[in-house]
Amino acid sequence: MLGVALRLALREMRRNIMRSVLTMLGIIIGVAAVIVLVTLGSGATRQVTQQIANLGSNLLMVSVGKRMGPGQSSTAPAFKLADAEALAREVPALAAVAPQASFASTAIFANENWGTTVTGSTEQYFTVNNRQLAEGRIFTGSEARSGAAVCVIGETVRVKLFAGQSPLGAKMRLRKLSCEIVGLLKPKGQSTMGSDQDDIVIVPLRTFQRRIAGNDDVSLIQVSAKDDISTDAVKQELQRLLRIRRHSSADEDDNFNVMDMKEIAAMLSGTTQMMTGLLGAVAAVSLLVGGIGIMNIMLVSVTERTREIGIRLAIGALENEILLQFLVEAVVLSSSGGLIGIVLALVSSSILAAVLQVPLVFNLPVIAIAFMFSATVGIVFGYVPARKAARMDPIEALRHE
Repeated sequence: MLGVALRLALREMRRNIMRSVLTMLGIIIGVAAVIVLVTLGSGATRQVTQQIANLGSNLLMVSVGKRMGPGQSSTAPAFKLADAEALAREVPALAAVAPQASFASTAIFANENWGTTVTGSTEQYFTVNNRQLAEGRIFTGSEARSGAAVCVIGETVRVKLFAGQSPLGAKMRLRKLSCEIVGLLKPKGQSTMGSDQDDIVIVPLRTFQRRIAGNDDVSLIQVSAKDDISTDAVKQELQRLLRIRRHSSADEDDNFNVMDMKEIAAMLSGTTQMMTGLLGAVAAVSLLVGGIGIMNIMLVSVTERTREIGIRLAIGALENEILLQFLVEAVVLSSSGGLIGIVLALVSSSILAAVLQVPLVFNLPVIAIAFMFSATVGIVFGYVPARKAARMDPIEALRHE
């Protein structure tokens, strides 16, 4: 009986192909939207995790103020180079320490200019941030200590100022500083926050302080803990030492912030996962809308086929057989819409992932759940029309015009 009901359902779909397609449209859109949003959300989460991992899970960032980002304390005194040197000297669990200061400036070469970010740091900046060279070399420790006029540039700066030429050995002007380009960084693309990690010029910190900033302030200290050391223990030691150096009393809050990259990774991953879940739930509403459309069309179909139902009942068809026939039709409609939606979602996800430059991560359980949900929608919303057809009076049905 199930096979017969399936053949009848496919026959009805072929007879009313346009109406069937329009009926399935809500299911198609709902399934496709859920899968696409979850796929892109999973890709974004993986991208965040990969970018954080590239920086190193044992990386800590020490910044001025009580917290990072907008609204941080503006009255807290800046760090000095001596603070970074003290951390490197007195915290044995640290593998590398990179004090930093940044400034927005215009880089000029020949007739070309480009607004970029100039960062002053030591040679350990490249180790802490896992920045590798495409060409040339980084500046040496002696060049960093003496404040030599050398710099390393990112790929974006090379493209904007040098086009297809090699920048090594060229002299580039940053405000009053004319620096020699000694290295070119490998491209890294956009950061988790959306900024271009290749739009950067790195100079020795002393050079930056003397020739560009005009002060000896350090706004950020990045530290890398040794592999076998707990970052929580390192964080506590950093806080203890910095409170001593910044003369903080016991009842005063820290006027600096120590952020563990594991905390940042957990926060960003949690945010993207929550947004993915919310968007997926909103998209799932269209599945309910599609189910209502199926129920509406099936009710219309029952009315149109009243005489057919009456004939079947009159020649001996059981109520359960009529119920099964119309229920199978509703499930075939919704399941077909689910399959089409899955195919559409796979194609759309591949295109959007390439456009948005996020990893393509198909979540097979979510795809299976979306399909099962579409089939369940057919059962739930198809039951009322099927029951109406099964409970018809054969005599009244045969009299229907």
